[in-house]
Amino acid sequence: MQAKWEVFYDKFIVYDGWQTVVDGLIATLQIAVSGLLIGIVLGTLIAAVKVVPKTNFVAKFLSVICDIYVGFFRGTPIVVQLLIGYFVLFPALGVQLKALNAAIAIFGMNSGAYISEIMRSGIQSVDGGQLEAARAVGLSFSVSMVKVVIPQAIKNILPTLGNEFIVLIKETSVASFITVVDLTKAFKDIASSNYEYIIPYLMLALVYLVLVIIITLGIKLLERRLAVVDRSR
Repeated sequence: MQAKWEVFYDKFIVYDGWQTVVDGLIATLQIAVSGLLIGIVLGTLIAAVKVVPKTNFVAKFLSVICDIYVGFFRGTPIVVQLLIGYFVLFPALGVQLKALNAAIAIFGMNSGAYISEIMRSGIQSVDGGQLEAARAVGLSFSVSMVKVVIPQAIKNILPTLGNEFIVLIKETSVASFITVVDLTKAFKDIASSNYEYIIPYLMLALVYLVLVIIITLGIKLLERRLAVVDRSR
């Protein structure tokens, strides 16, 4: 085992393998954070379409489109979505994206499908009287949703959004399927360079574990802060 550590040390420190790992970590965080933000925006829009009263053809049509969107992204593996998006969809649309940007877009669309259901349940958890009160003082439905209902819904689903972020962090490990050098690909390159896999893969698992612990603690601190703010009102 000592010899394996020495081989890993040489590759990681002496031959600057750590630089590849840092670049991979940055790419992983870029995909996860940007994907979550895109997912929140898309998920909120989809959830709003799902909860709006279906009083006309447009509302019903948009609801069907959202159902198809959510069904596709929740019903197919993220790897398949990456391959279709990067090698089929974007080229067919004439859109030229770098692999990292394509991964961000696809992970964002995937996250949006899941967050839409999370957001919908969060909106439905808000007391209906809140919306009625906002409408009673003259606010339109859209303004009432944006300024009254959705902020409360986000607070209610914060722990679930934290879990979604953790899932995104771990799912980025498949981004290398479209040539993105993420955290997993960086350690895999170190391992394959000398055919010593034990130490690099154990270190990879440790880095992911540390990331998840940090995110979990951050979410708990944010929940406590929000709870303090609520009690102070």
